[in-house]
Amino acid sequence: MIETIVKIRDGRPDPRHIPTSYVERQNLTIRMAIRRFTRLTNAFSKKLDNHKAACALHFAYYNFCRIHKTLRVTPAMESGITDHIWSLRELLT
Repeated sequence: MIETIVKIRDGRPDPRHIPTSYVERQNLTIRMAIRRFTRLTNAFSKKLDNHKAACALHFAYYNFCRIHKTLRVTPAMESGITDHIWSLRELLT
């Protein structure tokens, strides 16, 4: 079953109220998950489109497929965007 997302969640927080620790945690998560962001590696993107695709795939997996330990569900389920954990097949379809 392919689920269509009909809700759009768009947050525009005030940058003065974003804790630095949240930003640093997100940066670390990206660097650990996507080898393109680590230093001294050959796995860099030669084309901007490939880089954008890798980032989009990471964030889609992170939000729809990966169960977070503190939430015990995916972030998309917690925010009410979806009602189940997506499989990789569902994500890529």
